[in-house]
Amino acid sequence: MKPARGTDDLEPLLAEQAAYYRALAAEYEDHAIEGPEHELRATLDAFRPAGNVLELACGPGTWTAQLARRATSVTALDASPEMIAIAAARIRDEHVRFVQADLFTWTPDDVYDVVFFGFWLSHVPLERFASFWSLVAECLKPDGRVFFVDDAYRSADELVYGESSSTIRRRLNDGTAYRAVKVPHRPTDLEARLQELGWEVVVTPTDGPFFWGAGRLAQTN
Repeated sequence: MKPARGTDDLEPLLAEQAAYYRALAAEYEDHAIEGPEHELRATLDAFRPAGNVLELACGPGTWTAQLARRATSVTALDASPEMIAIAAARIRDEHVRFVQADLFTWTPDDVYDVVFFGFWLSHVPLERFASFWSLVAECLKPDGRVFFVDDAYRSADELVYGESSSTIRRRLNDGTAYRAVKVPHRPTDLEARLQELGWEVVVTPTDGPFFWGAGRLAQTN
């Protein structure tokens, strides 16, 4: 899928997406789509995210507590201070550190055994796909692993810019509209795109539009 927008529009679009998630924090769960949550959580448990874990785009802490059960430490990042506040109130664990950061400009100051992100990859524009995965690589120890879950769901009401565009429009409960990025990745295509970037990641579909991925950087001689 090619983004149907000009390059000059990308930064305003990402700023609008960030504003949407700040405004969404208080009603986040009202907008969640139903999916195979038990299966996704079981696959994360089977992955065993141990050691020092980095969670990107933690939102209101939906996955953070599960990560903390096995991890030595969890560093959870999100651009929204409102989301961070909700997550920090929910998860009072001395081994969990919350950091407010814009993932498109943030520079890591440590390396981790595991990098995890839940329902974030589809909000990374294709123009930033390669640079995002370079960031993930920079965050990982040499033998580090990555795990993510996501979906390709986009409602008909969101597709105001056409089905071929990865820009959508979403509304809050009060009707306020925001543009956001939603790339409907297909598991086989996503696997191939990651392989081109030097990753060995298996992307597995579940029911409906959901999928999860696990792997690491390919080993080079």
